[in-house]
Amino acid sequence: MHFLKRFNRYSALFLSLSSLFFFSCSVQKQIAKQAKKSILTDSNFLPAHVGIALFDVSKQQYVYSYQSNKYFVPASNTKLLTCYAAMKYLGDSLVGLKYINDEGEYTIKFTGDPTLLHPDFKQQPVYDFFKKNHDNITVIPADWKAEKYGMGWAWNDYDADYMPERSAMPVFGNTVRFNKKGNAVIAMPKAFQDSLLLLADTRQNKFSITRNQFTNDFTVKAANTTFKGTEIPFVTSFDMGIALLQDSLHNDITAVDAEVKSTTSWKKLYSQPTDSLLKIMMHRSDNFFAEQTLLMVSNEQLGYMSDSKIIDTLLKTDYAAMPQKPRWVDGSGLSRYDLVTPQDFVFVLNKMKQDFNWNRITGILPTGNEGTLAGLYKNYAGKIYAKTGTLSGVVALSGFIITNKGKQYIFSLMVNAHQTAASNIRKGFEKFLSGVIEKY
Repeated sequence: MHFLKRFNRYSALFLSLSSLFFFSCSVQKQIAKQAKKSILTDSNFLPAHVGIALFDVSKQQYVYSYQSNKYFVPASNTKLLTCYAAMKYLGDSLVGLKYINDEGEYTIKFTGDPTLLHPDFKQQPVYDFFKKNHDNITVIPADWKAEKYGMGWAWNDYDADYMPERSAMPVFGNTVRFNKKGNAVIAMPKAFQDSLLLLADTRQNKFSITRNQFTNDFTVKAANTTFKGTEIPFVTSFDMGIALLQDSLHNDITAVDAEVKSTTSWKKLYSQPTDSLLKIMMHRSDNFFAEQTLLMVSNEQLGYMSDSKIIDTLLKTDYAAMPQKPRWVDGSGLSRYDLVTPQDFVFVLNKMKQDFNWNRITGILPTGNEGTLAGLYKNYAGKIYAKTGTLSGVVALSGFIITNKGKQYIFSLMVNAHQTAASNIRKGFEKFLSGVIEKY
């Protein structure tokens, strides 16, 4: 009798485990079928290199993988690497500057914080500090060991709004914003107004503005397109940053090209909540914010700003266990030298999920029909949180999905060398992920 009871109990357990196993296999087969239908056999994807990874968070295992260990140019998915590092190392608030206070006389070093006088940030603690203490401030060069452009950036994009120069002392986002007021073209910062050469009649709005590659000389030229305002990076330097800050303060600032060696530790003046910067960075896919963020991480961790050194450090520490060692060269993904696998992005996102509060993650990453996901996943707000990535021939999307059955998956979809419109690739991604959300 006892034998029969034990037999029945073991039989029930065996049947339960068997059912679970076959259900799991069935789900994997169905997801594979969904991936094949939505992506792999879609004519838009056929000429391209495709990588797909879908990872079950609760089980800590892959439920689907297609070429997920292969390397791809990740475009702005690279910002996920930068974002994790910033979430871990920049604390609750950004360090706007470091200073030594010697009986009311301040020696200042900047820290690469991109929020100074940036129109996205109304509160300006660093500016207020200068306004209050400008007579007693001496600015010295920051600990800068980087270049103004990242490795592999396109040189002829120097005047494109998505590629401002990196610098130790960013101000106004290192760009000039030109708008039309009446018949006049207005520059902001105003200091650049006298650098504008008019070679076209601005009354009809048929003009464009360009910048000399090596100088801050801007030219208004006749064009067939209507001028609707533009944003152009300016050539940065220590002196330029000081001049723009002085112009905004309407006061002089003492600046010396010198190094201060002091046994006194540098104090910190904080500017903005860290996540307020990261949210804009991820929602807008802001390259400048991403680059400066990585440099700020370097400054905090290494004591100086160097993208190459902090990347090397992160790859040897936080990212040492990545499934495949990536080639990572910048903070934003502007470079085609970046090479990362879908499995690597799953690793970073899984690490993010384990190390940080879920509300913090969802407060930084855009959800459906939001940020760079605007117009996509309209019915899935709160069901997807992801980072896009786009370059010519490159589309990527990595993030989290929560299914209607409450399952949470991490995914990474990467496509290189496609020959169609990027929107077609995004629609294929959407078809696949929405199917997973609905069914599994």
